[in-house]
Amino acid sequence: MNFYENELQALKRSGRYRTREVINSKVYDFSSNDYLGLSHHKELHSRTCEQLAKYPYNSSKASMLVNGYHQIHKDFEDALCKANGFEAGIVLGSGFNANIALIESLVRKGDTLFMDELYHASGVLASQLHNMDVIFFKHNDMQALKKLLQASNAKRKIVAVEGIYSMDGDLCDKEVFAICDEAQALLIVDEAHSSGVVGKNLMGVFDYYDISIKENYIKMGTLGKAYGSFGAFILSSKHISEYLLNRAKPIIYATSLSLYDTLLAHNALEYILKNRETLKKEIILRQTIIFEELGFEVKGLIVPIRIGSNQKVLQIKEQLLVHNYSVGAIRQPTVPIAIVRLIARLGESRESLQHVCRYLAGML
Repeated sequence: MNFYENELQALKRSGRYRTREVINSKVYDFSSNDYLGLSHHKELHSRTCEQLAKYPYNSSKASMLVNGYHQIHKDFEDALCKANGFEAGIVLGSGFNANIALIESLVRKGDTLFMDELYHASGVLASQLHNMDVIFFKHNDMQALKKLLQASNAKRKIVAVEGIYSMDGDLCDKEVFAICDEAQALLIVDEAHSSGVVGKNLMGVFDYYDISIKENYIKMGTLGKAYGSFGAFILSSKHISEYLLNRAKPIIYATSLSLYDTLLAHNALEYILKNRETLKKEIILRQTIIFEELGFEVKGLIVPIRIGSNQKVLQIKEQLLVHNYSVGAIRQPTVPIAIVRLIARLGESRESLQHVCRYLAGML
């Protein structure tokens, strides 16, 4: 009995039907979020395996609050805090879970959440889990946000923005920090796509804008993108961290992050900090290629190319695969207008990036 056949057929007709595809390692990868190419870095993998082999256990075994919090977790949290200037950190299962943990637990009765309209789907879902008061403001419109905060009588005001927006590739506006300070609002910055990509130390937009860390700032980042591992982290004041450990369900009721992934991400963090100047030069070179070949100025490594037609983005994707290049074909409802999403990742050569850009230019 095909309970959802009509819905599936409607998705196929509209060009919104999704499938999984097993990775082809022979294809040039310009679609994944492995921004620095660290998922291919075998030395990091070998070092991590050697370190883990010295411990008497292979897995984290339990919830972080029930005998599942290991020195491996604490050491990485401490390293993240030192690198980013925050007081306290928590590592957990994924960026999706981190947004659920933050928003579902922080926004209580009498509070209001002010969320950028292009915030990640995980945050949007979290805002709908119970009857919280949420207001979506126009993307990166700081004047609109300021007016909304000034007019609010909420007990607590919580603002949520992204460091680099995953589908538009643009940075959050620097003014959001001052606006939240003035309104005494908590500020959540989802750095999934900016941590490891921008800033003088490649730590993200706090680093990029040279923001002094304050108690109302919360930084969330993922480990499955620039860090070439899996999982996520939340950095905040000790007060907020203590609250999350007591109220955030994805932290309390989930097995803690795997020890291998935590160690791998810790090694990646050290690698990024040690090699930041070389990595920054490589990022700039790829941004230059994008501008020269496609005419786009990008602050990170995400290149969104608006196409408009679901069918056409799929055609472009398939045509590029013929030439062994993989790009993202992003369609509604993920984006308002279908796009080809090119990731100018360091895991592929500059020459390959130049070639795929030229193929793309000829199709637009």
